[in-house]
Amino acid sequence: MKSRWLSCHASFQSLPIWVRVWVAAILIPINLLPFFFLDTPTGQAAAIAAIFVTLTNVPIMLRERGMSRLMSVPHLIAWIPLLVFLIQHLLRPPALANGEWLLAVGLVAINGLSLLFDAVDSWRWWRGERGVPGQTLGVAQ
Repeated sequence: MKSRWLSCHASFQSLPIWVRVWVAAILIPINLLPFFFLDTPTGQAAAIAAIFVTLTNVPIMLRERGMSRLMSVPHLIAWIPLLVFLIQHLLRPPALANGEWLLAVGLVAINGLSLLFDAVDSWRWWRGERGVPGQTLGVAQ
């Protein structure tokens, strides 16, 4: 199991720097914030989505021994409904408290942009691009 985690780490480190910054400094932090807002509908919905993504992506990452494009599929499953909920929640009265409003807008912006990347990665995976960054050809399984 240790070698799988090391392979995952090596795979992450092989990604372009902008992708690593995007994931580690922007995407993960914005999706951790909802756990500080569990007393709000935004926090609850986003925390459930984050838990789902984590519970599905970790096994994929470990099985594939790295950052597989397949990891984008759970994002589509969780974040499309989350974004629909958040946009509806933002548009209907009553107005949200400042903190919840900022969280909802941040999640819509960041996860919305991420969904564009995820749609491309999912499509590429479905089309047969199964390579894992940081692995030499044929070592994935």
